[in-house]
Amino acid sequence: MDTIRSTRPSPNRTTDSPQIIQVVEFVLGTGRFAIDLFDVKEVVEYTSITRLPSAPSFVKGIIDLRGEITTLIDLKQRLAIDDSENPEGNTGRIVVLDEAITRSKTGILVDDVSSVSTFEPECVDHTSVSFGGDESAILGILKRASKGKGRDENELIIWLNIRELLKHLDIGL
Repeated sequence: MDTIRSTRPSPNRTTDSPQIIQVVEFVLGTGRFAIDLFDVKEVVEYTSITRLPSAPSFVKGIIDLRGEITTLIDLKQRLAIDDSENPEGNTGRIVVLDEAITRSKTGILVDDVSSVSTFEPECVDHTSVSFGGDESAILGILKRASKGKGRDENELIIWLNIRELLKHLDIGL
């Protein structure tokens, strides 16, 4: 079992210094996404899911996580991401959210967790997310320099506001 334990930033940090951005990066379909590290309690292996009758389509079901019932949200369903790239046999991982942001034990299903990363504020593009719709659920686009086919490129990662994304869902968040 992979575990990510997060600690909140020091309250003594001055507001004059630029805030370093720490995120958990994950894959959904063919896209790369991230959420704030401090919104994540841990990452666990996929396990058997009990489906709930009459549950909304984005609720994948529940699991018993060390004796506690945990509701699982299908983030691909919530974000309308095509699931044809990921056949049912590929189970992925569960990102368990910090209970400080949810009123009940909640996890999100992702295809894979790739890393915990740190970004400088200048690596975030906030202008590209104002295209209408549910843009408040997207904090920005994180840019990471990478080499591709002999030239410099930017790897783009969609930085999600998981609190905003899940706050309208009727699951006790």
